[in-house]
Amino acid sequence: MLNVLESRPQTRSLTSNGSLPERASTEAPRILAIEDDSAVRRVLKRLFESEGYAVDLAKDGMSGLELFRERIPSAIVLDLLLPDISGQEVCQQVTTVDPGVAVIVLSAKTALADKVVLLQMGARDYVTKPFSPRELLARVRAATRSAQANLAHVFCFDDVTVSFPSAEVMRAGCPVGLTAKEFKTLKFMIQNAGRVISRTELLHEVWGYPDYPLTRTVDNHILKLRHKLEKDPSFPIHFLTLPCVGYKFVP
Repeated sequence: MLNVLESRPQTRSLTSNGSLPERASTEAPRILAIEDDSAVRRVLKRLFESEGYAVDLAKDGMSGLELFRERIPSAIVLDLLLPDISGQEVCQQVTTVDPGVAVIVLSAKTALADKVVLLQMGARDYVTKPFSPRELLARVRAATRSAQANLAHVFCFDDVTVSFPSAEVMRAGCPVGLTAKEFKTLKFMIQNAGRVISRTELLHEVWGYPDYPLTRTVDNHILKLRHKLEKDPSFPIHFLTLPCVGYKFVP
């Protein structure tokens, strides 16, 4: 196992409102390193840039969270012993806002209890210092692949996180109770985000009803979703009604 401060990876030339920022598919994958040791930050920057990653650096938890909110990365390499807020707090805030981000803890703390707590909080992996740069790079790649594979099963907008496999919805880290039909309505609208959906289509796809134009069933369910998931149900920005046309979900 190499000591990180002795590692000098070679570089080679290689041809950034209230909702979450988009991950631009045309950009290089982005790593956010939150680490208070300037020497380790330099090593992490060289390591990941040499492999084609774009790298953001933060020396404490608050600046790390600010960078995270400005531009969501593919992965975060996170130290636990930060000078302001703890790495545990950073991990909790990050995974609450966007569970699709792969958090890899990098810490000198080796106690099993610390590892278990972080993994339970949503971290994807835990690497102890001193570390092998090659091992860290491999773990980041594996954690990122795993997070991307799961991303299709988790959808986030504003402070809402929807898990399709478990049929669970969280808002600002707290569970939101939805009925089976409310969740099915939400899922169908997310799967058709940005598209106008007629009342008839929702009745067919969610309830299995034939065309029944006088029913208020759909209207009532959209109203309930607004009250449970919109920041201001009186002025919805996600669950929109288009008079005489239908409905639209806007992430």
